[in-house]
Amino acid sequence: MAEDRLNWTFNGDPGQAGIDGAIRSITAEDIDMVFQPIVEMETGTLFAHEALVRCKLPQFASPLILFAAAEREHACGHLGRVIRQQTFERCEDAALFVNVHPEELSQRWLVRPDDPLYFHEREVYLEITESAAFTHYDLCMSVLKEVCARARVHLVVDDYGAGHSNLGRILDLNPEIVKLDGALIRGIAKDRRRQLMVRHMVALCVDLGAKVVAECVETVEELKAVADLGVHYAQGYVLARPAFPAPDFDFPLARRAPVPVSSRLRPPPKPAAKGPAVDATAIPSGSTPKAVAVRPPSKRPSKQPSKRPPPPSSPKRPPP
Repeated sequence: MAEDRLNWTFNGDPGQAGIDGAIRSITAEDIDMVFQPIVEMETGTLFAHEALVRCKLPQFASPLILFAAAEREHACGHLGRVIRQQTFERCEDAALFVNVHPEELSQRWLVRPDDPLYFHEREVYLEITESAAFTHYDLCMSVLKEVCARARVHLVVDDYGAGHSNLGRILDLNPEIVKLDGALIRGIAKDRRRQLMVRHMVALCVDLGAKVVAECVETVEELKAVADLGVHYAQGYVLARPAFPAPDFDFPLARRAPVPVSSRLRPPPKPAAKGPAVDATAIPSGSTPKAVAVRPPSKRPSKQPSKRPPPPSSPKRPPP
């Protein structure tokens, strides 16, 4: 399974991957992008969308076939660039999760200053699979860290828990988001052992400063189960199917926290604390007003200083 995930292979005849050289001729007009919501579990509100590629060319109808051909032609960098161009043009005003093929790291397409990801005005989350993070660890540490340092880009480890033993090394990449492998989520509502595993994985991620997405959530029971296990975000058919334009979603659970008010609907700020009053009579004509404290009148009448005679001098004693 790890080798399949690393090489983006597919089930079927490798000859179905298309004609050599076809990937390098692909343009943005040959690519469609669909988007699937990722929802915050506490509030039931939208967190981001994941961008998923669809190719219009019939020989690359499956994304797995498309990337297998790109890898064979050493054209993953070109394909990734075209995909990102379509992604950010189609969904300009949303935080986006964008997948990165590991071969793009070695070709250093991502660090080019004219890449579309550097011009997106919202948050960008770059997804690298757990297997790629494991086998391309040094490239992830160098290239992805460089990209994240140059823009509002965050690292995401996808397919976490897919079977690699050195999970601590993968988490040493300090991803901000970890997406649990879909195989852990399917049927989790009725699998006690899987629930225990996910609970411990979530706790490990939280201890290391990462939040967790459960993907491939297909039923309300699975959604409730991952919510009870402390998962922060969910993605799957139970919420919405991938579509373009980016689809709305239904959140079937009770919200656990108040829905945050958007900046447009926030109440006006509280008025500033009142300063000292200004005595208008104390301001000369034509001068700039200055705050002059006016004390409230005292309830007691002011006392006029009494004119007391000076104390008498002590009488001089007669000389003896």
